[in-house]
Amino acid sequence: MMAEHWQEPFSQAEIAAMRRATRDETKLAAGFWRVLRKVARRVPFAEDALAAFYCAFDPATSPRVKAILVGAIGYFVLPFDILPDVLPLIGFGDDAAVLAAALAAVQGAVTKAHRDKARQTMADGL
Repeated sequence: MMAEHWQEPFSQAEIAAMRRATRDETKLAAGFWRVLRKVARRVPFAEDALAAFYCAFDPATSPRVKAILVGAIGYFVLPFDILPDVLPLIGFGDDAAVLAAALAAVQGAVTKAHRDKARQTMADGL
């Protein structure tokens, strides 16, 4: 049976990126919640972003999956990106594309429990 790409050994660059992401994890989490609370009702992918967040911060998640999802979450949190988030309708298009690509890359890692928790958080009003 062939291993999934996200289960392969890490490169040196990936290890360095994970170290940087781990140092900034608290800031990333705070920024994620700040941005999500602000835009949750305007972006159709808010529940997917939450599921990715819960998976990335789950201790059972593999380091490779965590690195991929933290990168996508970081892009969502960044105040400046390819399409400014203040543009109506299209401003979050690039964020959605990055998140969708990350979720596709780690397809089996985001569990039903992560998605259920995201759904419940959205139902509770964040």
